[in-house]
Amino acid sequence: MTGIKIKTAEEIEKIRQACRIVARALKLTGKEVQPGVTTEYLDSFAERLIREEGADPVFIGYRGYRHATCMSVNEEIVHGIPGNKVLKEGDIIGVDIGSKFAGYCGDTAATFPVGEVSKKVAKLLKTGQEALIAGIRQARAGNHLGDVSAAVQKVAESKGYSVVRELYGHGIGADLHEDPLVPNFGRPGEGIELKEGMVLAIEPMLNLGGWQIRTLSDGWTIVTADKSLSCHFEHTVLITGKGPEILTRRD
Repeated sequence: MTGIKIKTAEEIEKIRQACRIVARALKLTGKEVQPGVTTEYLDSFAERLIREEGADPVFIGYRGYRHATCMSVNEEIVHGIPGNKVLKEGDIIGVDIGSKFAGYCGDTAATFPVGEVSKKVAKLLKTGQEALIAGIRQARAGNHLGDVSAAVQKVAESKGYSVVRELYGHGIGADLHEDPLVPNFGRPGEGIELKEGMVLAIEPMLNLGGWQIRTLSDGWTIVTADKSLSCHFEHTVLITGKGPEILTRRD
């Protein structure tokens, strides 16, 4: 990370295109989530969608990673590696997808139920989405980064969930990960002032249990230390003079 960057109108348009592509890929890949499919199948499906749009899957080659997506199942928080794991009824899967178009990146994620899930799990997923929206609403010029972080934390903890404290959202643009880091916990009014032209990837990670994490022996997959379920939601957001613009909307 090399400092916070205010994007030009030309850069924003390229980011917007990358985000449109990756949002479509996530939407359609989510529709493929069902019992009996493998995470490798979902990864290949998403990669094809990205390439059909003339973009590149930005995760491939990032620090040696070899897949177009991260597929994180149940207690896996983020960075799950696609493979021969077969999804089963009642699982949840976090699908994280990034694309690069004309030199600029888009990044988005959502956690999907596999078939029918319990009311407890459905509530976790609903709260993860609510926490993301609460954070986005605070992504306004003149606010501070802590306003975004505190909003996420408040929603999560008010429903009895913990927020992961060792993983963050981030700025995004020509690089997948740029300054600033965007924590999912904090205090209102603290941190940098948000300015028009900043682009942030805001991504709450909520756990049913404690917030502590560990990394598996594959060097990538991060799981909850207590093996509780976790959900992950992410949007790339542009800060404008009229408020936040969600660049990775899927509707």
